[in-house]
Amino acid sequence: MIQNRWLILFVLFLARTTLALQFQTVASAGPFLITALALDYASIGLLIGLHSLPGVAIAIPGGVIGQRYGAKRVALIGLALMVVGGLIMGWSRSFAALAVGRTVLGIGAVLFNVLATKMVTDWFVGREIATAMGVLVSSWPLGIALGLIGFGPLGMAYGWSAIVHVSTLCVLAGFALVALFYREPPGMPPAGPAKLRLDLDRREWTLVCIAGTIWALFNVAYIVMISFGPELFTQRGFSLTQASFIVSLVGWTLIPAIPLAGFVAERSGRPKLVLFSAFAIVAVVMAILPFADGVAFLAAFAAIVLALGVPPGLIMALPAQALRPETRSGGMGVYYTWYYAGMAVLPGGAGLARDLTASAAAPILFAAAMIALCIACLLVFIAAERRLPR
Repeated sequence: MIQNRWLILFVLFLARTTLALQFQTVASAGPFLITALALDYASIGLLIGLHSLPGVAIAIPGGVIGQRYGAKRVALIGLALMVVGGLIMGWSRSFAALAVGRTVLGIGAVLFNVLATKMVTDWFVGREIATAMGVLVSSWPLGIALGLIGFGPLGMAYGWSAIVHVSTLCVLAGFALVALFYREPPGMPPAGPAKLRLDLDRREWTLVCIAGTIWALFNVAYIVMISFGPELFTQRGFSLTQASFIVSLVGWTLIPAIPLAGFVAERSGRPKLVLFSAFAIVAVVMAILPFADGVAFLAAFAAIVLALGVPPGLIMALPAQALRPETRSGGMGVYYTWYYAGMAVLPGGAGLARDLTASAAAPILFAAAMIALCIACLLVFIAAERRLPR
């Protein structure tokens, strides 16, 4: 049983890596698309956003459908839509066709993301849940990193469509792996009797919404940090290339750090205390970073890089503590709705802060504020967990 559990996690990890790889295609193919199809940067930005935007509307219905028809079936539908969307994009010769394809694969990515999280929870709840979620989450930076390494040379050699087609083939391989190897864990209630509605009780609604808010705030802080961080380095004498490389180390560090941190936190027996401590370190050091210089600046950045690997798996484990097996699918849809809504709205606040203050420090302080809000939400989660009866 243990080997089966970890094999299934590995399969879902690989399939989710292809999701991140497909997400990265537009950013990597952007320069080639601008030349080949006469697009502008605003269009590239819109195409990037279309991958996540459907999540605001699709996450909850997707979870409910998975609750009714089975997680594996709906996850495979999500992967199939990613393949279809990728094919549409790869054969496109206009922005409109690219947008249609990106939206289709975005819908599929939302379905798979919600159901994959539910599937890992089913297999690991009550056991190594934080470690397993850490492994699953680390698939995202891995997929992005692989795209950053491979897609540029691929596009230079064969054109932008090759980038899209290769990512689509990878998603197809993920579809085959899930279809062949995934099965429901013993003791799971059958999918059929479930109704097409959310059956969350008050406790589940409260805890899942708080957990989803924490996940959204943390991801916003991370995105803002890696997006605006290079400017701090350039102001301290680094070239833009050097600055971008140093900040990219955050992603590479997260790949091993996330599952390792989940494992250590679980072995400590105090995962929420570990999560609180990591949030506190990141918030304080991130607030100090814009005002540090020299060795202190590099030391502060290194501390942020190391501490950022601790929260993801522990945050993703929070919904598992609240949801019953029969409500996990719909509950994960609620959880991800908060994430997609936050990611759609909040990063713009960092850019606005940069414009209003004309200071490179403002976005980083904005990110620190997001982490501080994570601390507040975690305390509310712990209080609600104690006050609301199961």
